Order: sequence, then structure tokens, then C-alpha cells
Amino acid sequence: MKSGKYSCNTRSETLEWITAIIDFLKPFSFLINAHVVNFFKDKQWEDVDEEWMSCLRNEKPENILLIPSGSVQDHWPASLKDFVHTLRSLSFPREQADLQTMLSDVNVAPLSTVLSQGMNLKKKHEVEVLSSVVSSVVNSVGESTVIDVGSGQGYLAQVLSFQYKHSVVAIDSSSHHGNVTDARAARIRKHFASQMRKSGLNLFSVSSGNKCPDAPTTITCRVLSTEMLKSMTNVPLEENDLDLDAAALNEGPKSSQSSSDANRPCSLVLAGLHACGDLSVTMLRTFMECEEVKAVVSIGCCYNLLSEKASESSCSKCGFPMSAGLKSLGFSLGKNARDLACQSAERWSSLGEDAGLQNFELHSFRAAFQMVLSKHYPEVLATSPSIGRQGKAFRRQKQRKALETPSKLKTSRKDTDKKSMTHTSSSFEKFCLSAFSRLNLEHPRDLDLSATWNEANAFTELIGPYWSIRAALGPVLETLILLDRLMFLQEQGDSIQVTMLPIFDPTISPRNVAVIAKRLLP
Repeated sequence: MKSGKYSCNTRSETLEWITAIIDFLKPFSFLINAHVVNFFKDKQWEDVDEEWMSCLRNEKPENILLIPSGSVQDHWPASLKDFVHTLRSLSFPREQADLQTMLSDVNVAPLSTVLSQGMNLKKKHEVEVLSSVVSSVVNSVGESTVIDVGSGQGYLAQVLSFQYKHSVVAIDSSSHHGNVTDARAARIRKHFASQMRKSGLNLFSVSSGNKCPDAPTTITCRVLSTEMLKSMTNVPLEENDLDLDAAALNEGPKSSQSSSDANRPCSLVLAGLHACGDLSVTMLRTFMECEEVKAVVSIGCCYNLLSEKASESSCSKCGFPMSAGLKSLGFSLGKNARDLACQSAERWSSLGEDAGLQNFELHSFRAAFQMVLSKHYPEVLATSPSIGRQGKAFRRQKQRKALETPSKLKTSRKDTDKKSMTHTSSSFEKFCLSAFSRLNLEHPRDLDLSATWNEANAFTELIGPYWSIRAALGPVLETLILLDRLMFLQEQGDSIQVTMLPIFDPTISPRNVAVIAKRLLP
């Protein structure tokens, strides 16, 4: 677990890395806490080094989009290159680890067509890799029931059950997800049973080792808490005890399917594929508080939904910070920083020039629309309005128009620029009309949207560089959140073995870092 000169193999090394991140971030709090929607209204480019912005305003869009990935150009100012390189050195590496070298007994097996049905490429990759990692962890700690926390439609739980033949309980807050999981599992089990019958095998012969795998048990729980997960160690999974399951789980969960095993082992392994917000934190705390939980494999996401300790008197169970070491430093993130931690350098680096320009244009439209609200609807602006995601719709419209428009003879650069400006102004007006509709606002008859766009247009070439410089802070902020979780486990003493690995291909699944912890036998 190393990034350049920083390591996190011990608590002291992790604390040193965390301290270096905090020291670096403090002078850039103005960037971290900025709302890019206020770019034109607050003239945010004036807060950034003038030499940086002068250099980047004429840079190719594809080079600007590579800034969050740590890429620089030779002609850039030395201070800008140092900023980007330092961010890269402070970020936890995201290149997919060699799992067979790092973890014992890991064999990533491809999923059958039956098990992968309904999965997109990203989900299939994640489930293939994570199921093999979880299975390896289960084998290393002894017979255990896997608790798939935040199981969704049960993809991970079903692969662990049917392919790796582990006992699995799938927990999710949505009863609809539980029903989908059960229906899908029934279809998969029917397929396995059919295959066994065709092979002349006894479906229920335990001694032969060919018993048809059990489907995962599903439990719907409105509140996924530490207490609820701890109670799982005492709940039998007999077919006749379904009502007891609900009562035993604080009267919250509802069990919808059971294993044929009379009793589940009291040993548990927690697994979470992109367990959202505080749910990943709850998993780690439950691992420490419940002796029956022998291991945990957690991949977090949605840092924007983390709860955060705002003061010394606030809740000690907040999602950030977790570790005593980080709490002692008195550092807080805030909502904007948590939002920024969700940015993916890999996603933006894969965009070409056209897609990059469209991305920057949409940021410009939204920031210019903020000027409209500021001038004509200040009372609406005070509520921090959200107009939803209009980017995809605008991109699709442009792509369709490009395909439908026949090729033209070459025109002069002057004519091209004039047409481009007219088109952009027209697109901005369409953007605003759509935004007014989403906010249930009437379009003022005397509002000259083209004048607003002309006022902003002189600075639109600065929004891409500003956005990319700010986005480059995202991987470091995510690293800080991950290191906090790692150090929380390292603070528990030598009885816990913990590692942090990027287990997915980051170009497929950017949130790819798994925190893996196991209890060591006394």
C-alpha cells in the first residue's frame, strides 16, 4: 500500500500521509469549497494563479481533461506542474492490483451467461472480481455466512451462492430489490437443478458433493444499523422461523427466503459492493464491535452522502472522520469537498476533444444561468436550486443534429466563428427555457438571454481550466476518506489484519478501492 513516497502499512505511516494531504489542501480551500455554478457571477477565475489561467485558456481540451489524471505539458508554468504532480503523489494508486500476488487463493473466474444475465459490462466486471476476493477471504477465515450489505438486485450474493457455494444473506433497504433478488435466484436455481438432472445427479445428495446450491436468503431492512447487523449472528434461518427473523431483527427486517440449512454458522463475513455513504462506515464499525464478524470487504461510494462531525458535541458515529488520529487533527471536509471526492479522473481522461468541449459548454450554460437567477430571481437563488442533469439531453441533441446536417463546403474562419457564436447563444437560450420549466418559473418577457450570454462568453474559455484544476483535487480527497477508514482499523491493534487494494479496472469502475480486514486467531 504505497503511493510514491507515502505508505500506509502502519498506523504511523497512514497518519503521516493524512497529515501531508491536509497540509497541502489547506491553501486550496477556496477551490474545494467553490460552486462552479457561480463561476461567472463570482468571477472565480480571479482566485486562481493568473499565470496558470493565462496558460490554460488556450490549451487543447484533451490536455486540460488529463489534469485530474496527473498529466502535464512541458510549456506549463513550473508551479502548475508542481501542483499537479504533488496531487498525483498524494493520491492512492488506482491501477488494478495483481490480486493473485496480493491475496492468497484468488482466482477470478468468468461468470456464466445465466449468472451474468441483466448485468452491464461494469457490473459484470465488479461482481466477477469482488466475488472471487470475498470467496478467498471466506476460505481464509473458515466456514462463514457472507452478509451482502446493500445487496441491490442480489448480483454479488447470487454469484457467491451459486458459483462459489457459500452461505449468503442479502440485506437491502428496498423490499422491491428483495423481491427481484428472490425471483432472479429462483430462475438461476431452476437452471442449476435442470443441469444436474440432465447429468443424472441427485439434487439433494450432500454426501456426493453435488448438492444443488442454495439461493441467498434475502432480508429487507429499513434501517441498516450496527445493531441490526450484529443481531444477524443470533437469527436462525429455518423455513419455519420466518416470522421470528423479523422479530429478532428489531422488528424492522423481513425475511423472504431461507436456506435449507437448519442453522447458519455464527461466523460472519461482511461484503459491500459500493455500499453507499455511511453504510460502508457502519460495516467497518460492526466488524470491530461484533466478534462473530470475522472479516469485512468494503468498497465505498457516494462520499457526498457521508455524515460528518461538525463539532465536538456532535454524534460520535458520523461517517467522517472515523479514526482517532484524524479527529485529533481537527480537520473537516464539508459538503463541497465530499462532492468533489466523487470525481473520477479516469472518466474525464477518456473523453475526446468534442466530448470535452461539450462538457465545458454545459458548465458554462449552467454558470450563465446562475447569473440570470441572480439578477431576476434572487429569492430562488437563495434556495440553492437544482435543475437536474440536462447534459445528456443536450449532447444527444447535438449528436443527432451533426448526423442530420449534410457536409458543407469550407467557409472562412470568420464566418465559422460567427455561426458558432449564434448557435451557442441559441443553445444557451434553450438551456434556460428548459431550466425555467424545471424550476416552475415563468420566462420574463423582457429578459434578454443573449445579452447575459454575451456578458459571460468572454470568459467561457476559462471555465474548462478552472473545472479541471478543481477536479484534480478529487482523488486526493477520496484518498483522505479512504485512509481515515484504514487508520480506524489500524488503531484497533495487532489482532486485526487490514489492507487496502484497488481491485477493479479503474477505467471500468472508478470507485475501485477495497478495504479488506480480518480478525487474527489468538
